[in-house]
Amino acid sequence: MGNSITILAGSPDPWPMPWAKTVTVENLNLWGVRRDFIPPSAPWRIFRPLNFFEFAATRFGFFPEMLIFSIRALQILKKISAAKNFHILHDVQSLGYGLLLAKHLQRPLVTTVHHPLTIDFQASLERDRNFREKYYTVVFYPLRMQRRVIQKCDRVLTSSRETAGEIQRAFGVSPQKIRMVYNGLDTDFFSPANGTPRKPNSLLFVGNTDDAKKGILYLLQALSLLPERITLTIVDLGAPQKIYAPELVKQFGLTKRVIFTGKLSAESLRQMYRVSELVVLPSLYEGFGLPAAESMACGTPVVATRAGALPEVVGEDGAGLLVPPRDPGELAQVILQLLADSPARAQMGIKGRQRVETFFTWEKVAGRTVEVYRELI
Repeated sequence: MGNSITILAGSPDPWPMPWAKTVTVENLNLWGVRRDFIPPSAPWRIFRPLNFFEFAATRFGFFPEMLIFSIRALQILKKISAAKNFHILHDVQSLGYGLLLAKHLQRPLVTTVHHPLTIDFQASLERDRNFREKYYTVVFYPLRMQRRVIQKCDRVLTSSRETAGEIQRAFGVSPQKIRMVYNGLDTDFFSPANGTPRKPNSLLFVGNTDDAKKGILYLLQALSLLPERITLTIVDLGAPQKIYAPELVKQFGLTKRVIFTGKLSAESLRQMYRVSELVVLPSLYEGFGLPAAESMACGTPVVATRAGALPEVVGEDGAGLLVPPRDPGELAQVILQLLADSPARAQMGIKGRQRVETFFTWEKVAGRTVEVYRELI
C-alpha cells in the first residue's frame, strides 16, 4: 500500500518478506532448555549480559524473552532511527519494558494483542496439579510488565470484540485506545482444491495440545463417544516431545484412531485442511481462532465452541456450527450429525469461503491497520 516497513524479528526467523527490510534480533531461546544450552559455534555468546540474564532467569522458570527482546529491539532502534525517520512504532504482543524507553523517541506507539496473557495464566493454573506446576505458571507469565506497558501505548489493535473486552478488564486499558482489526490470511494460498477427494469420517485438529485453552481433552472425550470409523488427525507434536495429549489418547483407548503429524509445512497443512471432512476447534478461549479461518478458506466445514472470538470468526450464517465449550456429548452429537450430511457440509464449505473473503483477507487487514496509523500521525 506504499508504506515503508522495517521489521525487527527474533528467531525463529520469519518467512521471507521481500516487501520489508528485516533486521534479526538475537535470541538464544533458552527457556525450557536444560542441556546443550551453550551455542556450540560461539560458546562465549552465553556470557553477554542479556544472554546471561536470560540463561539465569530461565533456570528458575522465568520467561524473560519478551523483556529481553524489547531491550534488544530498543538498542537496534536507536541506531537505525537516526538514519530513517520512522512515523510509527508497532509492537506485536511483546509489551516489554524496552517499549517504555522507546517512547522517548516521541513517535506514536501501537501494539497488537491477540488476547491478554491473563487468559493463558488462568488456563494454566486450572490444569496445574501440584505446587511445583503452579510455581512455574506464576513465574512464567510477565503480567505486571505487560499491564504497565500496554497502558502507555497510544493504540491497541486486537482481532475481535471479545478480546477488546478482555483487554479492558485484564489490563485496565481505556476503550478509546482500542481498535478492532481482524486477523488475516492468504486466501490465494488457503483455498479449496476442486476435485481433491476427502478422507471419509476424518476430523482435523490444529493447535498446541499443551495449551489448556485449546480444549483437546474435550475433543478426545467426544471422539471416545463416536463410532470407531471416525478418526482424528492432530497437527502437533506427539510423544515423546509432548506428553499431555498422547497420555489422554492412551487413557481413552484411542491409539488406533488418532494420528499426530508433528510440525507441518504450510503446503502440508493446506493439504490437511483440503482432505479432512471436518475441522474441530473445542477451545475454551480463542482471541481469534486462525485454524477456523484457514479451514473455511479451504472450503472445509468447522465445528467450534462458543468460546472467546470463535463465534465472531465462524459467524451465525451457516459457515460452521457452534457448540458449548466443555461439553463432549454435544460436540460428539454435532460431529456425527454433520458427517452424515454431505450436502450440508458442502454448503457450509461454500459459505465459509465467502465469509473469509468478506472479512479476513490480508488486504482488508492492511487497510484497517493503515487507518489507525493515519489517525495517529
